[in-house]
Amino acid sequence: MSRLRIVLLILVSLFVFSSCGYFWRALVYQKVDIDDYKIFPNRMVEAGEHEPWAKSTDYNSYTLSDTTFEQAMALKSVAYLVIQDGKILYENYWDNYTDSSWSNSFSAAKSIVSLLVGVAIEEGHIGSVNDRVSKYVTEYDNETNRDLRIKDVLTMSSGLNWHEAYANPWSKTTKAYYGRKLEKMILKLKMKSEPGKYFHYFSGDTELLAIILRRATGMSLADYASEKLWKKIEAKHDALWSLDHEGGIEKAYCCFNSNARDFARIGQLVLNDGSWDGAQVVPEDWLEQSLKPADHLLTEDEKKPVDFYGYQWWMVNHQGHMTYYARGLAGQYIFIVPDLDMVIVRLGHKRSKERVNNLPSDIYLWLDTGFKIAQTKNAQ
Repeated sequence: MSRLRIVLLILVSLFVFSSCGYFWRALVYQKVDIDDYKIFPNRMVEAGEHEPWAKSTDYNSYTLSDTTFEQAMALKSVAYLVIQDGKILYENYWDNYTDSSWSNSFSAAKSIVSLLVGVAIEEGHIGSVNDRVSKYVTEYDNETNRDLRIKDVLTMSSGLNWHEAYANPWSKTTKAYYGRKLEKMILKLKMKSEPGKYFHYFSGDTELLAIILRRATGMSLADYASEKLWKKIEAKHDALWSLDHEGGIEKAYCCFNSNARDFARIGQLVLNDGSWDGAQVVPEDWLEQSLKPADHLLTEDEKKPVDFYGYQWWMVNHQGHMTYYARGLAGQYIFIVPDLDMVIVRLGHKRSKERVNNLPSDIYLWLDTGFKIAQTKNAQ
């Protein structure tokens, strides 16, 4: 190779890595992980006074079968917790993780953002879900984005030009995760299709909700979450919300870092219709709206009504039990099973690649295991 070609190659490489710093970071870290809070700056979500979980009289009396244990280990689980009747029925931790270890929620954070939107509407910071996004984000007051409503963003039907691809180092998802100009990136998005028509899962939608929240409330997302949610549900430990850069904005679509016991409080809050210790933390009617399927939307592939997603919450009916859940990459789950008065939390490094009914098959593993644990208790 000639000296000139080598110099040109070096110059091109320098340009790529200087203008696309996120790409370099993606190459260095290669794979996202539940411990990524260690590589990002974070803003603390402060906890307040703590009320410990009570333990069931049947606490940890259940033993996982060899098959279930092997499946849990194959998926590199670090925590599995079952709450029933407001008490810890079962919990287990692996790989040196404990009941106080920070772990990345990944997209389960989207459901937390939804709760905060409900609080902001109740407090009058946001008018309603039918408000145009441009009312709070003036950068969207243009011919392309002007008709976008908050409801469209909540239901993942914004039609914005976002590509959700975790394996592609050039994708917007990778740039959002490793990049340092997240707000600028979101404000440049344009609608490429009619909003409020098709469900298309976009992490950018949740980040846009966070920008609305920050501008409407005048508070950072972490501070608002601390004041309106984390302290009120008596979380034991401070949480961490990872930022795009030091002093920057929260990666709202992911990266809320906490532990299984405190994540379970989010589930219990939803199970309690938004109340905690007799105080209404999240409006009950907001949860009713949030947990209804957005069946006015169609799936893009099959053109069928959406029956699995609401306002940033997933839902599935399994074994006759209607279940609502927050769901994150690599198998981070907060399940709420109202008819069993149950919350299940699973955290780990992997989720199943196999899909059943278009869902990662490990969802059924964690639900079935929780159901068996409850059945064993009730049979005693």
